[in-house]
Amino acid sequence: MLLRENIYDLLRADILACRLAPGDEMREQDLAERYEVSRQPVRDALLRLQREHLVTVQPRQGYRVTPISLSDARDLLRFRLALEPACVAEAIESAPDSVLKSLDDFRRFSGNHEDFIVYNRGFHTALAHASGNRRMATALCDLIGQADRLVRVSISNLKGHDPAKLVAEHVALIDAMQSRETRTAARIIKAHIGATEKRVLPALKRNAVIVEERSL
Repeated sequence: MLLRENIYDLLRADILACRLAPGDEMREQDLAERYEVSRQPVRDALLRLQREHLVTVQPRQGYRVTPISLSDARDLLRFRLALEPACVAEAIESAPDSVLKSLDDFRRFSGNHEDFIVYNRGFHTALAHASGNRRMATALCDLIGQADRLVRVSISNLKGHDPAKLVAEHVALIDAMQSRETRTAARIIKAHIGATEKRVLPALKRNAVIVEERSL
């Protein structure tokens, strides 16, 4: 793998894991020293992350980890609410039984919160690809990757910080998809995303990781 890909992956992972926190200022030289590389692959990675809205360029000052805003979180979740049920419906209609059977890998989870982030991303990515629609899958996978920080907020606002409820919702969705029950699956995935929004948006209002809303 090319060096610039390594740096992009490392920097993106540090942002999504909040090791580089929302609002943190970053300079190319500091990041080059952090990852023990020259500034060019760092610059390339930052420009890619800017296109993903994870990094903001500050003229003559460097870069900043894009804060999690209420408006952006709402936009992301509403876009997902429009797109993910469509992927689920496509999968139920067109995916081979073997593809739906492979979702059984996500019926169980054990581990810590960081392990759940990986598990959760894997599950929703699998739903995207099960659709068989390459364009929808690409768009949904991009949303899922950007949502890692929101998943952390969501878990922190679960009762007991226990993701078992989320896993149970995944299992119910898998059951419906494997039975090809389109209406039931649609109801479950919409409720799943809606519950996430209800946990995340109030939590963002209480934390210093938000920026002002867009002016209308």
